[in-house]
Amino acid sequence: MSNQLKDQKSPYLLQHAENPVFWYPWCSQAFETARQEEKPIFLSIGYSTCHWCHVMAHESFENEEIARILNRSFVSIKVDREERPDIDAVYMTVCQAMTGSGGWPLTILMTPKQNPFYAGTYLPRHSRYGYLGLSELLLRVEKLWQEQREKLEQTGKEISSWLKSPRTPSGAEPSLELVRRGAEELFRTFDSRWGGFGRAPKFPTPHNLTFLLCYAQKEQNEKAMQIVTKTLECMARGGIYDQIGGGFSRYSTDEQWLIPHFEKMLYDNALLIDVYAQAYQVTGNALFLSVVRETVSYVLRELPGAEGGFCCGQDADSEGVEGKYYMLTKEEVFKVLNEKDAEDFCRFFDITKEGNFEGKNIPNLLRQPDRKDRRMEMLCRQIYHYRLTRTSLHRDDKILTAWNSLMIVALAKASFLCREPAWLKDAVKAQQFVETHLTDERGRLYVRYRDKEAAFSGNLEDYAYYAWALLELYQITWNADFLEKAARIAKEMIRWFSDSRQGGFYLYASDSEQLISRPKETWDGALPSGNSVAAHIFSLLSDLTGEEIWQKERDRTMQYLAEEAATSPSGHSFALFSMCSLLYPSAQLLCASAEARMPQKLQDFLCQNSLPGLTVLLLTPENKEQLTRIAPFTAHYPIPDRGVRYYLCQAHGCSAGSEDFQKLAGSLKVSLFGSSGTPGASDGSNP
Repeated sequence: MSNQLKDQKSPYLLQHAENPVFWYPWCSQAFETARQEEKPIFLSIGYSTCHWCHVMAHESFENEEIARILNRSFVSIKVDREERPDIDAVYMTVCQAMTGSGGWPLTILMTPKQNPFYAGTYLPRHSRYGYLGLSELLLRVEKLWQEQREKLEQTGKEISSWLKSPRTPSGAEPSLELVRRGAEELFRTFDSRWGGFGRAPKFPTPHNLTFLLCYAQKEQNEKAMQIVTKTLECMARGGIYDQIGGGFSRYSTDEQWLIPHFEKMLYDNALLIDVYAQAYQVTGNALFLSVVRETVSYVLRELPGAEGGFCCGQDADSEGVEGKYYMLTKEEVFKVLNEKDAEDFCRFFDITKEGNFEGKNIPNLLRQPDRKDRRMEMLCRQIYHYRLTRTSLHRDDKILTAWNSLMIVALAKASFLCREPAWLKDAVKAQQFVETHLTDERGRLYVRYRDKEAAFSGNLEDYAYYAWALLELYQITWNADFLEKAARIAKEMIRWFSDSRQGGFYLYASDSEQLISRPKETWDGALPSGNSVAAHIFSLLSDLTGEEIWQKERDRTMQYLAEEAATSPSGHSFALFSMCSLLYPSAQLLCASAEARMPQKLQDFLCQNSLPGLTVLLLTPENKEQLTRIAPFTAHYPIPDRGVRYYLCQAHGCSAGSEDFQKLAGSLKVSLFGSSGTPGASDGSNP
């Protein structure tokens, strides 16, 4: 039978369109039906590449017994958390508060007024091993709703009231002490043997590494640098990294990064490309460069959208088996390759007859000190093509504004640091897709695009990430159009999401559908929070334009983040990274050039030297009028008739200008790293 999901665009909702459960999408009709029929609501939230969502679907939502109970006594609603992160955020907060943990599929029982009284994640069909089964839960709630409805409704009201309760400001302020506490917390949870933080399951959490990389340079902290390089090396050698086809899986189920949860997500790979590229610039480690190249190739090869942009990700399962696409047997390798090549391939990637996971093998380099050479890369391509013929992966082909913005950031930065100009073209193409297909006539953003339809009003992450993407494109191309668009998007973000009373930004806009609460997320979990990225873009806009509006927004947002991060700084690592631009020495370089492009000497210098805290503006006769509009202070700087003149501003003062590039290069390093002029050198503020 078909239910109310058959006309939806979401691949996740369409996966459930033929369930015997009579699903509704999140819509007014569902809540009106619940009110009229006086039924509680069964809300299930997940996404199409989620392994445990598939398990619960097969066990329960395709089951006639479960469907009879749900159709008899509940109104059932399905939500794709990637399309509606606002709904997911509200009810995930409930789940974490009620159970101490969260995840997907997210299972919520609530009143027709959307007040939740039960929260959980995956539930087996029937109770087992001490875990409550879905059948038993539904029957119990069915009885309670008939006999003690007022009690359930009161519980829902109390939970909703708690969600809306005002926060108590901690009084903390942005400070080096807060930044250092965050670093020390990460030091304490670091796994010195396998890299990463904490025990299994292990998540890459790239923004932890981005923060520590900046911290290592600014504080001259060798331990922070060792943590970054150790973690990146271990992940690159583990099974979480697809040694055959490139790209990273969602997380590792074990401590040594060997056995992944096999789904691959666009946002993980975007953030990892970014941090590996930055680490390559700092360390020159060739392994990091190869990971960047292979991961970018994976995204460009397997996640491009039909009309541009990038798709969400790929499933963990093939033909109902998790990881089937990726795992190999030794016999398979010998069928594909000749005997000598097969022996060397198996030895190199730790492929044995016994296997390292459920009798099969996850290729890895955990015991292999060498990198792949050209021969091994050629053999990987042969195995990759064999994998394609053996089975396939489901791909969620939604194109999301937020995740595409992260990919634009990664491609832009990696193209510059790895000297791959073709990647910049891919970044610009994705930006043009967002501008064309995910932006309305008013300049407002949508969440997602699929099958020629853009839908759902953009959330904070869409605006913050897209502004970040535009600023990264500006800092690679020095095309003032990107800077101007970033400022426009940031102003829209302030208009629709800002909390003018307590600071920070709400998750969804003031004119969007209003849910039972309007959260302001600051925790940097799988993704940097919208508030943390907002602080980062305000800092960049402040340095690039000198405009007071951006300075005020930067200070307000960082103050709010400092208060939120006070009890757990390491859980706000991107916020701490954003604060580094405020708390450590920074510099602004204005390059006034008679030609309409950035001097190659300066581009090479910026590519070869990691200079956190530096922003660069290009002023030319062609962009002078536009740049004066965006950054009015530039009107006072003359453009030479020939050549280039550099103006370096630091510590609220600007130089008189110089044509001497070598002198400029030395001054830049001293400005950012202290008297020694080397990355990581003390600036006098170290304890």
